[in-house]
Amino acid sequence: MKKFAALGTLLILTTALAAAPKDTLVVQLSSDIPTMDPGVTYDTASGEVVENMYETLITYKGASLSQLEPLLATAWKISNNSKTYTFDLRKNVKFHSGNTMTCADAEYSFERNLVTNSAESGNWFIAESLLGTGSNANDDKTITWARIDKAVECNNAGQLVFNLPKVDPAFLAKLAYVGQSVVDSKHAAKIGEWSGKEADWKSWVGKDLTASKLASQPSGTGAYKLVRKDANAALFTAHDAYWGKKPAIKNVIIQKVPEPAARYQAFLRGDADLIEGTGRAGDTDSVKGKPGVVWVEGIPNTSASAFFMNQNIKATGLLGSGKLDGKGIPANFFSDVNVRRAFSYAFDYAGYIRDVQDGQGMQRTVLLPDTFPGYAANVKKYTLNTNLAKAYFQKAWGGQLWKNGFVLTANYRAGSKAAQTAMEILKKNIESLNPKFRVNIQSKPWSEMLESSKKGQEAMIVIGWAPDYADPDNFMYTFYSSNGYYSPRSNFKDASVDKWLEQARSTTNTAERNRLYALVANRAYEQAPYILMPAGVGYLFHRDNLVGASKANFNTMISFAFTGTFWKELSKK
Repeated sequence: MKKFAALGTLLILTTALAAAPKDTLVVQLSSDIPTMDPGVTYDTASGEVVENMYETLITYKGASLSQLEPLLATAWKISNNSKTYTFDLRKNVKFHSGNTMTCADAEYSFERNLVTNSAESGNWFIAESLLGTGSNANDDKTITWARIDKAVECNNAGQLVFNLPKVDPAFLAKLAYVGQSVVDSKHAAKIGEWSGKEADWKSWVGKDLTASKLASQPSGTGAYKLVRKDANAALFTAHDAYWGKKPAIKNVIIQKVPEPAARYQAFLRGDADLIEGTGRAGDTDSVKGKPGVVWVEGIPNTSASAFFMNQNIKATGLLGSGKLDGKGIPANFFSDVNVRRAFSYAFDYAGYIRDVQDGQGMQRTVLLPDTFPGYAANVKKYTLNTNLAKAYFQKAWGGQLWKNGFVLTANYRAGSKAAQTAMEILKKNIESLNPKFRVNIQSKPWSEMLESSKKGQEAMIVIGWAPDYADPDNFMYTFYSSNGYYSPRSNFKDASVDKWLEQARSTTNTAERNRLYALVANRAYEQAPYILMPAGVGYLFHRDNLVGASKANFNTMISFAFTGTFWKELSKK
């Protein structure tokens, strides 16, 4: 009891400390931690803590995005024409509860993800691999308990076996995602989670686990375990029975500090070792070059962002008159490729890199990180060209668009200076082409914009994607397939693109996959379904007494994006 009392006091008093203690890592975020349940971890704030309490079968090797190494597994083999994966599991691994990890825990974890799967949980892509569909049993009545039970099972030798219905070249990368962590099945059942049995599986189908009992009472195999959490802070301490190397840092405190100025001040005083910044411009002005601060440039950017031009807008409130009469736009305004090309030529990419990204950015050819396999560097790129923009606008809709003009209303994420500036650049350039062109831009709360765009109700928004797994499929299928996650937001559909993406999903031949992705990239340039936002060059900053947060160790697939590594790899001098 004394140990918990002391740690509780530390949690309360940390903000008043002259400097964070040597055995304690203090991190300040702008918002809270949505969940601590791996089964529904699908945001970076949750991932940053869950990946340190729980562990996956395999993980990324160092900074590599292509090399995977064992974690809770010790080895694996692939058979049955790449449709069966068999894993040997690590012995004598203890959960935070004291229970010993067995194959049954791993089987339970994956079956739980398949049972509770929803688009919001992030388990849709493991369901695609193991069941052949991203749906759950409520949405797809062909999914039975027998199918789920067969997809993942323990054999007589205690090995974990995955049985895929078809080849999935991205399967191993998917297993490294934090949401596929192994949970303590005995502990979960004891506190009232799914039993892991057929008897009650139906009642858990599609269930939201955000506020589950496991979210408040986690038990993983990771190097750190939860001590306590409230609305503004969470305290973690090293897991004494951890199977791996003992962490150098004993305690980790995550604090919610919404005000950026307060985070910057705490960081510069040394009260916080790591903080969530506000973007390159704000971080540069506030902390770069200041005493006690280490600034690291050249961190790979593995996200991709774009203007979405919705080809089937379902919200009449954004359409004005709903016609090409100069007072609005029709719902299929962006279905004319000439409109999309005109918009693409009207954006000032170089100016955005110069003014918003302080010159630290690059134009990509396709919505795929340039560090990922499959990136096609030789595809043409749009540049600001007002003459071509004008020419395509004059072609659009048989000349009626240029003659009558239009009024477009576009929303951007409230509080996002980058998205607002991008919209302002586009608005200015388009309205300068024709006095009858009007682009009205307005801010909208992020949660509302996500929900309305998912329903196809936004005309044009700026939105991005961060990878779930380090495979080109996670971006290319998401953005460009008519069955992809973002399809309802863009309503882009091209039969050739769909065919090429499905073919890329069905082969393990890397050269063939790269060829198919290049075809998609070239077709996307021709059809211009998106205006590609320049990708900013990544960076990180931390207190100079923190060891282990370096460019050499940084892996962009680690959710703890402040350092690109796990807490257990850090120390303080």
